[in-house]
Amino acid sequence: MSDTALPTSIDDTLARLSALDYVADRQLATCVYLALKLQRPLFLEGEPGTGKTEIARTLATMLGRPLIRLQCYEGLDLAGAAYEWNYGRQMMEIRLAEATGGGAKESRDALANELFSERFLTKRALLQAIDPANPVPPVLLIDELDRADEPFEAFLLEVLADYQITIPELGTVKASQPPIVILTSNRTREIHDAVKRRCLYHWVDFPDAKRELDILQRRVPGIGPALAAQIVAFIQKLRSLELTKLPGIAETIEWTRALMELDAMVLDPEVIQHTLGVLLKYQDDIARMQGSEAARLLDQVREEARVAGG
Repeated sequence: MSDTALPTSIDDTLARLSALDYVADRQLATCVYLALKLQRPLFLEGEPGTGKTEIARTLATMLGRPLIRLQCYEGLDLAGAAYEWNYGRQMMEIRLAEATGGGAKESRDALANELFSERFLTKRALLQAIDPANPVPPVLLIDELDRADEPFEAFLLEVLADYQITIPELGTVKASQPPIVILTSNRTREIHDAVKRRCLYHWVDFPDAKRELDILQRRVPGIGPALAAQIVAFIQKLRSLELTKLPGIAETIEWTRALMELDAMVLDPEVIQHTLGVLLKYQDDIARMQGSEAARLLDQVREEARVAGG
């Protein structure tokens, strides 16, 4: 079996993701395995920084397929997401035809047909992903769908259900082999049921301490075991607080790298105070953790480690 073949089981999915340093829990691995086998889009929802986007990148690497990313934003429309006609080139073609005397009715009809051919079509992410000319079906990442306006979701329904797009002037473009589709949302708003019904769904939560420690040791090789354990324990306690934005796995990794650059061997209140801006992204959260609160959490981490060590 080639390395680019689909996983043969949930255990195989877990192992192959782990080989690329993506430490998934079994529930997520099950959803990924089923999405691949059933050729269904996978909709991942959860807090920012929990690894939703990374799963698409990892799958593309694992299966040896190109990654096509559609980053959603407010105001995104069909022209930005799927296709648009190259009106500049069309106008040039019309003027060229006029200059060369293409005034006969047959010439005008031929020109009209030619203007709305693939030659003048600019393909965006959605159309690129279902292009029947693709040698292998890509991984299509529709990232942060909740950032797009609600009406945009209607554009996605045909793609998610049938892996096709109908272009009024050209006809229907349908994938010869369905792409692997991953949609993500940080749940800043609810996504319409019509989108969710066409997908397998999984809520990506923050990892438990054991899995986060595994992720950290893989992503930041060379970190000392004592510092790694303290960082994970501190982050886990931090996520139990009422903060504007809880730190995700990405922040855990970035904070660890920052601490290593500062030659920190263990956590102490001073180094935490000086690096809170790496870990937290809102001033209210930073202000809350400054002073005694960070020291209190660190004392809890040290006491629990002492008790666990006997």
